[in-house]
Amino acid sequence: MEDPSATEVEINGVRLHYVEQGSGEPMVFVHGVPIDLRAWEPVRENIARKYRFIAYNQRYCGTGPWFDRGENFSVATHADDLAEFIKLLNAGPVHLVGWSYGGQVATTAAVKNPSLIRSLILCEAGVMSVLPKGSAEGKAAREDFAKMTAPAVAAAKAGKSIQATKLLFEALFQMPPGEFHSLPQDWQTLGLDNARTLPLLFASPPPPPITCEMLKDFTRPTLVMWGESTQKFYALSNDAISRCVPGARKVVLRNVNHDAPLRDPAGFSAAVLDFLSKGSGC
Repeated sequence: MEDPSATEVEINGVRLHYVEQGSGEPMVFVHGVPIDLRAWEPVRENIARKYRFIAYNQRYCGTGPWFDRGENFSVATHADDLAEFIKLLNAGPVHLVGWSYGGQVATTAAVKNPSLIRSLILCEAGVMSVLPKGSAEGKAAREDFAKMTAPAVAAAKAGKSIQATKLLFEALFQMPPGEFHSLPQDWQTLGLDNARTLPLLFASPPPPPITCEMLKDFTRPTLVMWGESTQKFYALSNDAISRCVPGARKVVLRNVNHDAPLRDPAGFSAAVLDFLSKGSGC
């Protein structure tokens, strides 16, 4: 059944699909890769009770046709799309929520366009550049990320996008090899529908660097979250973000790893709403 809240908007020459529900201050949700806006369905109802929930498909994500061969896939492109999307909403500054790759896109857009942001909420943002390469933390995080993604990268480069997606999900969610099939069916569908994005992701240019010095100049209320059982890369990089942004609040989500919005949508939503209820950007 078609979602009555779904619509499309033209951004930077492409059409992006989005859904919205509720009223009040707008809250824009940015998904990771290889998934799409359906990743936010488990939290939609909770958020829409108090805010205008808005989730969109980033360029190349979802099941719709591409407008090119994928050559423009990059954090920079997605961040520019996000900024234009917020402007077209014509709703004033937004509460911006980003998860994983979407957290990197959200952070990039927020730092570049702070006037569009009411508050920034990150869940396991993949911002590696916040950790200096020469630091012990930076080295440990990069080694962990390379080890975690290596099998999926190799499969994607070999043209095996479906296998790459299964391997990446198993790595991110800390599952035994070959256990992708044990995930809930809607999670599997979400990943496999977006498998074609992985070769683009792994071949994309380096993202614009986000450094601690840059984040020290970001003054919007910020919440940084990560799962207590997540990989070293996400824990180290997000802890660094929370220390760099002035006054940032950090929350370690219990009994989850990188899968928090899907595994525990109630806990994720509660952390977001609690942050906002205490005057952070409201």
